[in-house]
Amino acid sequence: MASSCWGLPEILCAAPELSGNTLRQMRRSIDTGFRDLVREMSPIIDAATAPLQKFLNGLESLFVNTPWIIVFVVLVAASHAAGRSWKISLGTAVALFGIGWFGLWGDTMVTLAMVTVCTLMAVLIGLPVGIWTARSDRVQRIVTPVLDVMQTLPSFVYLIPVVVIFGIGKVPGMIAVVIYATPPMIRLTGLGIRLVDREVIEAADAFGSSPRQKLWSVQLPLALPTLMTGVNQTIMMSLSMVVVASMVGVGGLGKNVLQAINNQFFTMGFLNGFALVAIAIAFDRASQAYGKRLQRHSEVTDE
Repeated sequence: MASSCWGLPEILCAAPELSGNTLRQMRRSIDTGFRDLVREMSPIIDAATAPLQKFLNGLESLFVNTPWIIVFVVLVAASHAAGRSWKISLGTAVALFGIGWFGLWGDTMVTLAMVTVCTLMAVLIGLPVGIWTARSDRVQRIVTPVLDVMQTLPSFVYLIPVVVIFGIGKVPGMIAVVIYATPPMIRLTGLGIRLVDREVIEAADAFGSSPRQKLWSVQLPLALPTLMTGVNQTIMMSLSMVVVASMVGVGGLGKNVLQAINNQFFTMGFLNGFALVAIAIAFDRASQAYGKRLQRHSEVTDE
């Protein structure tokens, strides 16, 4: 018996130290094996992410190098086309004017390019997966826990495997944003399709519609308002993740906010945060208004 073990047998006293050594060896083995695997796969990873890098760089160059007045008019016109409201259009114009007035136009365009690419990727991934979950209860039971983990896991945790696999740069940050922003699109796509009136589905079956025709001609059009809500949430989550993604090399407003936090620059952080909030509000109002218009249109069509 060892007196330092409070009367416990020596083997029980040494158990925590042995367990700690085992855990350290296990972590070291896993980290080394994973690092070696990534190094071997790096040519394949670089080739797979090259198109994303080119697309993001091209869109970013387009937004930044296009004369500001053209981008200004296009964005205001897009918000008006979506919302059909002079208040939303005026608010978007004021927000963009304020962003330019404070000298944040270039960084805002970089952020817009990142959010645009991430939203497109999240929709392209989330839409088919959401359709799959709506058409199969078994798939839904499998996907739902995965989505729960993705939505409850702290956003900083996404950066660890992404950085280890892809390194530092725009593409790793983009992948982290897409992982964070995709779950709402999957959930709301599945929900929208499942909420389609069963009588409408039965009528489509009575007319001899194939599953593909029923999906594209009946379910998706009627679920479009819910799908637009998913797109809205995807945009919001992409914008919220931009600041976190700036830790791995993403530029734009998120990088400026991170620098302001590190250097305690209150004014710099406030102005860049204002730009992010202004963009988020403009996108949110326009997409919500568009979704409401689709909802009213679908109600009239049903009647």
